Amino acid sequence: MYWSASPVAAAPPDPSSISEATEKATDAAGWVQENWQSWLSAGLRIILIIVIALVLRSLVRRAITKFVERMNRSAGAARNGALGGLLVNAERRRQRSEAIGSVLRSVASFVILGTAALTVLSVLNINLAPLLASAGVAGVAIGFGARNLVTDFLSGVFMILEDQYGVGDTIDAGVASGEVIEVGLRVTKLRGADGEIWYVRNGEVKRIGNLSQGWATASVDVQLRASEDLDRVREVITQAGEEMAKSEPWNERLWEPVEVLGLSEVFLESMTITVSAKTMPGKSFAVERELRWRIKKALDAAGIRIVGNEPLPPEEGETADPTAAVAAPSAFANPLSPQSVASNPVTPPPNMSK
Repeated sequence: MYWSASPVAAAPPDPSSISEATEKATDAAGWVQENWQSWLSAGLRIILIIVIALVLRSLVRRAITKFVERMNRSAGAARNGALGGLLVNAERRRQRSEAIGSVLRSVASFVILGTAALTVLSVLNINLAPLLASAGVAGVAIGFGARNLVTDFLSGVFMILEDQYGVGDTIDAGVASGEVIEVGLRVTKLRGADGEIWYVRNGEVKRIGNLSQGWATASVDVQLRASEDLDRVREVITQAGEEMAKSEPWNERLWEPVEVLGLSEVFLESMTITVSAKTMPGKSFAVERELRWRIKKALDAAGIRIVGNEPLPPEEGETADPTAAVAAPSAFANPLSPQSVASNPVTPPPNMSK
């Protein structure tokens, strides 16, 4: 006896699930069909915004670079004279132009790309109010936490833009003084007179005395006898200054003839004559030393003697008093004088008890 099992027939599909799936597919297709144009439009707008931002950023950066280069060329053309050429410092101009260009390019990139990012978010229908509020709060917090850094940065930017000092200048920054070896947006490096390096934060500088801009003054005081002929002294000093102005390298460092200003002090036995000269910035001390050297040699050759703080020697024709160096006689030299007797110790009386 054999048992045979008939194959189980497949269950017919549920009409409700088929209709539901069909309905969902139809809705999805319709939603895509309805929104694909807006998606395409938004995508094209985003791509266009990014392309415009990148192109604009590149153009602005190139314009800034060309502007800085043109500014340097115009400054060099304006200073091509005999004196202006001495003021040109290639390293200083290069660092200043690079710093200015770097700051301007960074600001331009931040503004352009930031604006493009906000525009893209607005195209995506993202509410920017919470984002801007959060960015504002974060900016305030960072500003309070890093206010010294912000102060140093802004001070450095304005110092560079205003050309207050540059590489090679000798400045007095209040907290330190020396020659500028590097100018940064946050810190300025100075080399002091003893070779030390000072790192000065730009925000700490309240005043700056630049000894290397424009021109400097070399001033020399010459102290002579009160009996010297002033016209002859003026002539000798002026001739020494003219000879110095014709020799190397002082012909470049002296920007105006050496001038005898006149008497600054007059005493009973001496007088002081002030000599001044306009020099290249930063070279006044060297000019003063050379000018003293030449004036001393010229006055010695002319027979004019320079005096100092020591007592004046007698002039020619005057006889010195031979007794001036002899001390007055002392009463203590005579042991029988009342002064000597009064200064002797008193002898104690004999013991009366014996």
